[in-house]
Amino acid sequence: MKVLANDGISQSGIDALTGYGYEVITTNVAQEQLVKYINENNISVLLVRSATTARKELIDACPNLKIIGRGGVGMDNIDVSYAREKGLSVINTPAASSSSVAELVFAHLFGGVRYLYDANRNMPLDGDSKFKDLKKNYAKGSELRGKTIGIIGFGRIGREVAKIALGCGMKVIASDKFIDEADITLDFYDGQKVTFKIITQPVSELIQHSDFITLHVPAQKEYVIGKKEIDMMKNGAAIINAARGGVIDEVALVEALDSGKLSFAALDTFEKEPTPAVKILMNHKISLSPHIGAATNEAQDRIGTELAEQIKEIFGK
Repeated sequence: MKVLANDGISQSGIDALTGYGYEVITTNVAQEQLVKYINENNISVLLVRSATTARKELIDACPNLKIIGRGGVGMDNIDVSYAREKGLSVINTPAASSSSVAELVFAHLFGGVRYLYDANRNMPLDGDSKFKDLKKNYAKGSELRGKTIGIIGFGRIGREVAKIALGCGMKVIASDKFIDEADITLDFYDGQKVTFKIITQPVSELIQHSDFITLHVPAQKEYVIGKKEIDMMKNGAAIINAARGGVIDEVALVEALDSGKLSFAALDTFEKEPTPAVKILMNHKISLSPHIGAATNEAQDRIGTELAEQIKEIFGK
C-alpha cells in the first residue's frame, strides 16, 4: 500500500509507516499533476500540510484514494465533509504542534516588548555608527510579568500559550465560543503540579482588559479583530496572530500601529499568503515570521508518528 507525503514528512514518520509495511513516497508533485500521479501510482493515502489542496475535483478523480491526512491542525485546504461523504477517512494531528506554536507566540512576545524585531533590522545597518542612538531608541522596554494576556480561542494551542504565560507570571484571560472554563495544569521538571482554573469571557470584554492579545482560532469568514475591536483595546496594546490569515483586518492593524494606538504586532500568518502585503512586510512595528508555528523538529516528529499510528488503525495493521 502506497502513501504519498506530498508536502514532506519527518523521518520518524517514514520509519513508522515503513515499519507497518507501507511504501512511503515523498516526491513533491505539483498540484496540477497530482491527480495523474495518484492514479498512475495507485496511491491509497495522501498526506499534505498547507501547500497541497485536496478539493472535490481531486477526490472525485482519485477512486483508489482511501485516506487524506493533514500534518497539523487546520484542514481548510481539504474538502473534509465531501471526502467523508465519499467514504474517505480524513485525519489530522491537532495536538502535535501545540507547544511549538505556543513557544513561537512567546518568541514574538519577548522580542516585541524589547523591540528586538526592529533592533535586528537596524543594528546591521547602523550599529557601528549610531550605537548610542539605537541604545536610546530601544531603552524603554517592558516586562511580561504582571501583564495581562488575552487568548482568543482556548483549544489545545491556546491552553499551551496559557501555560507559558502563567509560568511568566502573567494574568491570563481567555475567550472561546465553545468553552466556558478550563483547568490549566503546569507540570514541572521535579513532578510538582499547579492547576489554574480559567473562566472564559466574551471577546468584547477580553480586548478591553488585555495588554497583549493572541489569536488561536480556525479560518473565519469575517475578521475576529477589525477596526471596531482595535478601537476598544488598551492604548499601547499588542496583537499576535499565529493562527490563520484573515482573522485580523491588516489594513486596520497598520493604521493602528502607525497612529500609536497599538505598540507592536506579530504575524506568523497573513491575509495574502504566500505574498503578504508590502505594507505589512515593511512596517517597522511588526515582528514577522513565515508561517512557521509548527515548524520545529519535535513537532514534525510528533506529526509524522501520529499520522502513521492513525493510518495503521484505519487499515487495521
